Amino acid sequence: MRLTQGQFSFLPDLTDDQIEAQIKYALSHGWSIMVEYTDDPHPRNGLWDMWSPPMFDLDEDESDVVMRDVRACREANSHLYVKVVAYDRSLGRQTSAMSFIVNRPEVEPGFRLERQETHDRVIRYTILSYAGLSTPEGERYGGEGLSATSRDAEAAGGDSSAKDAAASDNGGGEE
Repeated sequence: MRLTQGQFSFLPDLTDDQIEAQIKYALSHGWSIMVEYTDDPHPRNGLWDMWSPPMFDLDEDESDVVMRDVRACREANSHLYVKVVAYDRSLGRQTSAMSFIVNRPEVEPGFRLERQETHDRVIRYTILSYAGLSTPEGERYGGEGLSATSRDAEAAGGDSSAKDAAASDNGGGEE
């Protein structure tokens, strides 16, 4: 199943030239650009990890700066979802004007819809990932198995309790 989030998601994957054309379009409108990645593409997960700080005030001819970040993020996270997001601040707030996926895992297991019937004919639906939201962060699509919290704790000389806490924070996933 192909994940369909953001613009162009029903089209074949964009080439680097097509990605750069979209970035130039965003920059020509004065939009800020950010590159994000995740291994939890749940439709309600709007909080993907930032690859680098948002890029403000770039000119249209500086699309190569963004493309460097896109390529670096795809190389480091080839087994994850990577997307480009453009923000429009013209209304006095950061509004997402455009977003599109630029990298996908080799296998996309997709989601299933779980139906729950409760009192008074109320029906609730939950979207669950076939990749397993109970799978620890970083392992869902064949990653190394270390979440950002675990990597930070390891780099600071922390113990494995940070890893266990990070894994348990990510379980379940229902809202």
